[in-house]
Amino acid sequence: MAEERPALAVADPAPLGLGAFALTTFVLSAHNAGWAPDIIWVGLALFYGGLAQFMAGMWEFKNRNTFGATAFSTYGGFWLSLGTFVLLILFGKVPSTVNVDNALGWFLLAFAIFNTYMMLWASRVNVAVFLVFLTLEITEIVLFIGFFGANANILKIGGIVGVVTAAVAWYASAAGVISSLGSPVLPVGKPLWSGGAAAGSAGRVGPAATGE
Repeated sequence: MAEERPALAVADPAPLGLGAFALTTFVLSAHNAGWAPDIIWVGLALFYGGLAQFMAGMWEFKNRNTFGATAFSTYGGFWLSLGTFVLLILFGKVPSTVNVDNALGWFLLAFAIFNTYMMLWASRVNVAVFLVFLTLEITEIVLFIGFFGANANILKIGGIVGVVTAAVAWYASAAGVISSLGSPVLPVGKPLWSGGAAAGSAGRVGPAATGE
């Protein structure tokens, strides 16, 4: 009978997941705001915001972090799905009868619903992570309104808010990277709501959930 070996330790994947989300969100949002060209974000959606973030979610399962696993896996899937949809459009595989703006509106509305309860539960992690979900919630709401109304001005506003979301996520990612090298340097704040128990590893994303 083979000797049972202990599971290998896994480094914190949250800085990778946050960084992948931030960069991909930044590039697409810069385009939505009218500052950057289109299409370049599609490759990022598939391989960085998509694949890399999804893998970060899988590693969070290894770390027994349900919150992080759910967040990163879901938004990894978000980017993979969005990138695939755009490729289908580019390759002419989407029927002309499909209202693309309306479809994107429903896509973002669905993720906004998911993001709502994740935002609430992020209040048990730390301030930085809560702000990531808060700014993302605003971004998704503004964008789905813009797509449903085919309103370019509202979409530009959504792009600007998306850039802010990316900046907050980059900060949380940077805080996690520097924390992995020693004592926390960048403050992330304490949980806004402890619910009678510390967030602990079950809710940790990035640097220590209750770390300053």
